[in-house]
Amino acid sequence: MATEPILATLDVAVQHPRSGAHSSAFSDYWALTKPEINFLIAFTTAAGFWMGVPASASHFPWASLFHTLIGTVLVSSGAATLNQLIESGFDAQMRRTARRPLASGRIEARSAVWFGTSLSVFGATYLALSTTPLASLLSILTLLGYLFVYTPLKRKTPLCTLIGAIPGAMPPLIGWAAVGGHLTVDAWVLFAIVFLWQFPHFMSIAWMYREDYARAGYLVLPAGEREDRFVTWQSLLPTLGLFVVAIVPALHRQSGIVYFAGALILGGVFLYYSGRFAIQRSVIYARQLLFASIVYLPVLFALLALDKK
Repeated sequence: MATEPILATLDVAVQHPRSGAHSSAFSDYWALTKPEINFLIAFTTAAGFWMGVPASASHFPWASLFHTLIGTVLVSSGAATLNQLIESGFDAQMRRTARRPLASGRIEARSAVWFGTSLSVFGATYLALSTTPLASLLSILTLLGYLFVYTPLKRKTPLCTLIGAIPGAMPPLIGWAAVGGHLTVDAWVLFAIVFLWQFPHFMSIAWMYREDYARAGYLVLPAGEREDRFVTWQSLLPTLGLFVVAIVPALHRQSGIVYFAGALILGGVFLYYSGRFAIQRSVIYARQLLFASIVYLPVLFALLALDKK
């Protein structure tokens, strides 16, 4: 389960040092799973599941939804742990991440391997046994793509964001697949919404912490004069695409007028903040765009679920 760039949603605060007397093994292992990020992953997974349940269903499969969320969050937690293991040396060089349990040495690498692997394997197995094999397969492919494709690319090319947005957009597909074991065009529309949303969201993060990323050798932004142009296009064009794609569920009669109106308003506001940041890049505008992105996705999916036809 991918947690980055989608992980940037709530993982932007500087990690403050903690006294060893107040640090516990439980809190450190809990931090490895990135519970704040798992909330968003669980939310988008639940949205995919909710929209995947046929309108003709006699009752809502709450138990299946519960199993789906448990399995997905377990795989996501394992992915977050293993990612921090791979990048612990680089995290130690960044002020924002230097106090993470692995980067600071509070948890040994060997322990993290067992913890992350166990969570991932158990989560994927749980999904296969309690929901559908397709949901489990998607979670495995997502985890592998995130750890072994996207993570190494972060130190090789700024286009890593394009690759990382693919596993980052998988939770709605996993939720949808858990319902009936197959994917439809409507499921891929949800995927496209999350996929496009990640670009302006992550560009705001990359801009605010560009010096920190560069210090650790991450190539999330190109060097020199290309940086401004890259940030501009990566912020503005995907948001324009998102504005259009977000109204497709209403056009496909998945939702009603409430969602349609909400998608237009949310899309317009998000486009405003993205455009302003693209034209005049600053930390203030980047933070405002980040906040807009944090509000946009949960509210959009909540409207979609509440106004489902």
